[in-house]
Amino acid sequence: METIENSVRSQILIDALPYIQKYNNKIVVVKYGGNAMTNDDLKQAVMSDIVLLSLVGVKVVLVHGGGPEISDMLKRLNIESRFIGGLRYTDRETVDVVKMVLAGKVNKELVALLTANKGSAVGLCGIDGQMLVAEKVKSEEDLGFVGDITKVNTKVITDALDNGYIPVIATVASTPDGQTMNVNADTAASRIASELGAENLILMTDIAGLLKDKDDPSTLIPSVNVSDVPYLKRQGIISGGMIPKIECCVEAVRRGVNKTVIIDGRVPHSILIELLTNEGIGTQFT
Repeated sequence: METIENSVRSQILIDALPYIQKYNNKIVVVKYGGNAMTNDDLKQAVMSDIVLLSLVGVKVVLVHGGGPEISDMLKRLNIESRFIGGLRYTDRETVDVVKMVLAGKVNKELVALLTANKGSAVGLCGIDGQMLVAEKVKSEEDLGFVGDITKVNTKVITDALDNGYIPVIATVASTPDGQTMNVNADTAASRIASELGAENLILMTDIAGLLKDKDDPSTLIPSVNVSDVPYLKRQGIISGGMIPKIECCVEAVRRGVNKTVIIDGRVPHSILIELLTNEGIGTQFT
């Protein structure tokens, strides 16, 4: 194991101080997904980052999906996974599995990991306290119980934060009459960050950020003004699966979040690099 000289160690801590002060008592929403959610070493690094931030006074809200786990459970139950336009078709049988996997299995595993790292965490889902209210998605093809978020009630989240807990939120929602709905985790994180007035929204992905050339990580674009996004779409720089993620970033900024960032969750401790260093990591939208 490589050792760090004390002078270097102390300089790292001194350099981090202005950022710790900047984010002290501020809300940071982390949308957790991708490789960082399936690789055990990366998962451990994310949990320790979040506990550290919480201990130095940052109010971290962890929002998660769990697509691979849902697909795995559906396979085990002999239920076919169907996707329409990139969205999971969610019939009555599937929506029960989505709720069970996200709000039960995945959510509680993350709470247990944070607790094992000496953090104080509480598991929630969008159904709790009518946190995420949704209506059925309007689309050409019927998607079943897939919802668009119409309202966010933040009281249960702020109550948890004010009592020193890290809220861990599974992204299922409900209609006003109580029907469970499957909602997009990026969209949910964006809306939650907006309604909380978060200082920062971090979307963890499996790429370095927005690239001029999608096959060349050295072409990373470190910063984007949201007004430039339509031009980048026309140029084909924003395309495919990046479009909905970046639309979530733009929406959050326009709704009042100070900054949103797409970071590479495959880089250990990428959250700390983004928040507590001058260089940051990934692509920020302001």
